[in-house]
Amino acid sequence: MYYSETIQKIYRMDRHKIHLLRFILEGYDGMAMARTLDPKKGRVIIHIAPGCEDDIEMLIKDLSKEIMIAQES
Repeated sequence: MYYSETIQKIYRMDRHKIHLLRFILEGYDGMAMARTLDPKKGRVIIHIAPGCEDDIEMLIKDLSKEIMIAQES
């Protein structure tokens, strides 16, 4: 996956759960990957493959029931 071809969304989340998000996204091979922008503030950027936006949005919505994660405006 090339970063220039992805949709990029920034999220703020529980900084102690960033590893969980990365682990989950790794299970969806090629759909998305997370990179930490600010570990102290829990800011991450998710690079989403074109066509996978709805799936990743649904995954984040489900994950938000368990941990604090929200897209930044």
